Amino acid sequence: MRLATLIDGRPVRVEAGGLCPLPGRLTDHLCRAPADPIAGVISADGATLGAPISRPPKIIGVGLNYVDHAEETGQEEPSKPLLFGKLPTSVIGPGVPIRIPDGASKVDYEAELAIVIGRAAKNLLEGEALQAVGGYACFNDVSERAIQKSDGQWLRAKSYDTFGPFGPYVVTPDEAGDANDLAIRSIVNGDVRQDSSTSLMIHKVAAIVSFCSKAFPLEPGDVIATGTPAGVGMASNTYLQPGDTVTIEVEGLGSLTNAVE
Repeated sequence: MRLATLIDGRPVRVEAGGLCPLPGRLTDHLCRAPADPIAGVISADGATLGAPISRPPKIIGVGLNYVDHAEETGQEEPSKPLLFGKLPTSVIGPGVPIRIPDGASKVDYEAELAIVIGRAAKNLLEGEALQAVGGYACFNDVSERAIQKSDGQWLRAKSYDTFGPFGPYVVTPDEAGDANDLAIRSIVNGDVRQDSSTSLMIHKVAAIVSFCSKAFPLEPGDVIATGTPAGVGMASNTYLQPGDTVTIEVEGLGSLTNAVE
């Protein structure tokens, strides 16, 4: 099942014939049987999707979680998930421009698989952690590298307004397949910058969810961005510029495109 949110906040189920309006909020439909639509099918033509969850309760990032990314940065693979926070106000949906802050010179893209939590959970064992997963989505963990380096911690560099492109929809686990083995790419102005697989994640989905749940309670709608593979702009000193277009693709989860201003 693919769940999305229209720009006016209405949740919909994405089907071949169009968009089926659903009651409540998108998070009401995670980790449960499909609900009956509350109205007739809406044509996808002309419909504008927002972020699936416009203000997640939490956004948790996982740093250095790909073997190839750790190699390109010259850092050791973390023995446990390296967590950081990203403010929910950074979230934007597909088609909304990423805005480069005044004075910023090193704004970077990061293609990521996002885990969307579907039910409240804490202190989960790894073997039961996937029960809390409501779905998966594309995420772009936009980061300002100069600030990330100078601050010594990452919150400000990753939380500027528009630095959290998310969407276009959430795909439930039954349709997404094995989240630990999906192709993942970033494309800037038609040029493939990252081309990898979630199979290269150091810490897999269940391990990440379990680890997070033992540190803080997880809530429906929480987003865990699971890290980025090799090919970020920082590695080649090719940062985003006004006029660029960035697309994030994760196999089976759609395509997330944002212009840069």
